[in-house]
Amino acid sequence: MTKRRANGEGNIRKRSDGRWEGRYTAGYDPNTGKRITKNVLAKTQAECKEKLKAAQEETKDLDVSRSDEYTVGTWAKTWFELYSKPVIRPSTAEYYERFINMRIIPALGDIKLNKLTARDIQKFYNDLKEHGRIREVQKEKNPGLSSASVRGVHMMLHNCLDRAVKERLIPHNPTEDCIIPKLQKKEMKILHPDHISAYLKAADERGVLPMFFLELTSGVRKGELVALLWSDLNVEHRTLSVTKQAVRGEGGEIKVTRPKTDNSMRKISIPQEAIDLLILEHARHPDNPYMFPSPKTGGMYYPDSIVNLHKKILKDAGLEHLRFHDLRHTFATMALQNGVDVKTVSSMLGHYNAGFTLTTYAHATRQMQEDAAQKMGSFMTQAM
Repeated sequence: MTKRRANGEGNIRKRSDGRWEGRYTAGYDPNTGKRITKNVLAKTQAECKEKLKAAQEETKDLDVSRSDEYTVGTWAKTWFELYSKPVIRPSTAEYYERFINMRIIPALGDIKLNKLTARDIQKFYNDLKEHGRIREVQKEKNPGLSSASVRGVHMMLHNCLDRAVKERLIPHNPTEDCIIPKLQKKEMKILHPDHISAYLKAADERGVLPMFFLELTSGVRKGELVALLWSDLNVEHRTLSVTKQAVRGEGGEIKVTRPKTDNSMRKISIPQEAIDLLILEHARHPDNPYMFPSPKTGGMYYPDSIVNLHKKILKDAGLEHLRFHDLRHTFATMALQNGVDVKTVSSMLGHYNAGFTLTTYAHATRQMQEDAAQKMGSFMTQAM
C-alpha cells in the first residue's frame, strides 16, 4: 500500500534552467483523492529551502481542497448571508450588501480568494479615497470617500476575511498588512449660547419652535426626532422614550427601524418648558399619532426636510452654517459645561459608554477641569 504524504511534505531539485524548485503536498482533492502538489522557485538551494519551509508551514493547517472554490466575490456573499446578516441591524445589513455589490465585487470580486493580496486591497482602499463616490451629486462636491467611510469598508472586509482564515480557506488575513487612512479630526461646532435666543425666535416664526426646542434640550438624532410619536411622551414624569428611528433604505425610501444601538433605546428626561411646548404642538393636530407631523403630508417628516428647515432657520436668524447634528453637540456641550455629569449626558445621548462621550466632548470637559481647578484654588486660598 502506497504511503500518503502528509500536507507540507516535499522535495527539492535543480531544474534545467538553473533555478531550484521545491515541490510539496498541499492536500488531496476530495473528489478524486489525487494529491494536490504546489511548488516554489528560487535562485539558490538555500533560498529554495527557506521558501519551501514557509510554504509548508502555511499549508499545514490549510484546507487546500476548498480554497479554490471561492473568489473574493463569492466568499463575500457567502460570509454576508451566513455570518453577518443574521446578527446585524437591517440598516447595517443594507449598507454591507450595497458595498459588497457596488464596490467590493467590481474591484476585487474575480480574484481567487487564496490569491488576494494586501497590495490588491491597498489599491482598492486608495481608489475609494480618490474617487469612491457613486452618486453624481456627491461626486461634484468631493469624488472621494471620507477616511471614516474607507475605515468602515476595511472593518467589514477584515471581518469577512477573518472568517475565511477561521475556516482554513486562507492562511492569513491580508487586510492586516494594509494601511488605512487616519480619521480626519474636525473641529466640533456648536450653536453659541449667545445665538440660541435668535435661533429659537426664528424657529418660532416658522411655526416649528417645539421641534427645535426639544432638539436643543434632548440632543436626539434627526432620525429619532422625526419618528417620535405622541405616545412616546410621558407628561406626568416629563420623560421621552426613544425607541425607533427613521432611516433611508437602499432604494431611497424612508422606513422606521430600531435605533442605532441597544444603548440608543433609552428614556430621557426633558424640562417642563419642553413639555409645555409639546402639549401646545399636539393641540394643533390632536388626532395625529406623530409628535411632529409633516404639514404637507400629515405623515412623518423626512429627516432631510428638518435639515432643510434648520438651514432656513439659521439664515433667518443671520447665523453661520451649522449642521443639524451640531445641535446635538450643542446640547451635550451645554449640559456638561453646566454641571451635568458625563455618565448622565452619555445615557441621554445613547452613547455606548461614558468614555466615548468624554473623548467626543473633550473640549467641554476641559473647561470643566479648569473650573474645578479654579474652585479648588479658591478653597485652598481661603483655608490658608
